[in-house]
Amino acid sequence: MQLIIVFASGLVFGLGLIISGMSNPQNVIQFLDIASLWNPSLLLVMLGAIPVTTLGFYWIEKHHKTAFGSHLDLPGKTHIHAELIIGNIIFGAGWAIAGFCPGPALVALGAGYMKALVFVIAMILGMLLHDQSYLKVKQYFLQHTN
Repeated sequence: MQLIIVFASGLVFGLGLIISGMSNPQNVIQFLDIASLWNPSLLLVMLGAIPVTTLGFYWIEKHHKTAFGSHLDLPGKTHIHAELIIGNIIFGAGWAIAGFCPGPALVALGAGYMKALVFVIAMILGMLLHDQSYLKVKQYFLQHTN
């Protein structure tokens, strides 16, 4: 039963991305291009997502578990730090250039949009590069900033 609910949740998420236009890179690029062809439709999507996400965070803070009973905690870091800022800049730049973030890219790839394949490959390579370099880069900066 749990597998069916997990599958249904993924299906609803994917359909939401398609219906909202998040899986269409042109919609995303036009949303981010406020100087010329601004498309505000994704703003409505985000405004609709905020209350749903807020309820999800409230549930996690109160229960510390998923609907299936698995333990779940929110991240412990509460301050803004360099890694967060750099990660957000990289994520935002990739989103603005490609018109994709991870979820919509996978949906677009599944729908046969081959340009999403380039993004997904770059995303996977970026994850691998992060895994291989993060600790080394962090150690370097810790040694050279103190």
